[in-house]
Amino acid sequence: MSMIRRVTSAVLSLGALLVQPAFAHCDTEDGPAVQDGYRALETGNVNYALKWVFPEGEDEVRAAFDAALASRAGPQSATADRHFLETLVRVHRLGEGAGYEGIKPTGTELPPEVVAADVALDIGTINPLRGLIAGDRWDELEKRFNVALSKKKFDVDDLTAAREYVAAYVSYFKYAEGEDEHHGGHDHGRH
Repeated sequence: MSMIRRVTSAVLSLGALLVQPAFAHCDTEDGPAVQDGYRALETGNVNYALKWVFPEGEDEVRAAFDAALASRAGPQSATADRHFLETLVRVHRLGEGAGYEGIKPTGTELPPEVVAADVALDIGTINPLRGLIAGDRWDELEKRFNVALSKKKFDVDDLTAAREYVAAYVSYFKYAEGEDEHHGGHDHGRH
């Protein structure tokens, strides 16, 4: 490992220890990052996962993905798959400036705003969030929802567009959860 990679890895690891943990559904087994990690493994297309990480974290996620694919037929397949998913979520959370405490299990209880925000994007209307978000936050939430919705249909192989969607998605979700800006100000679309 080169000195630059070792220093970069050490800085990223230290950063993960120093940031404050935050609740998010991207670190749950049922969450979108983990589900896209599974989709990447099933299709062999790492871009489903890479859209969730900042460009500087791409090499680490790619290496874990390649190791998981390489072990698919062997007895270590499940371990390598899990390592890939853990790496994906950890690097994603680091990019948001959030702490990482492992992937939470299937069925982890989520705040009603998070569940409603997911439903709203799925059905294409913000109505499921009505009554859950304070009126003085509604206009900004609606703007963020519309941006995320407008970026939802992207080509998975266009990482710029995919990361722009994730950036809009994260901004929308963080605001729905009560945060004025998303964690750490990280721009997933940045290159």
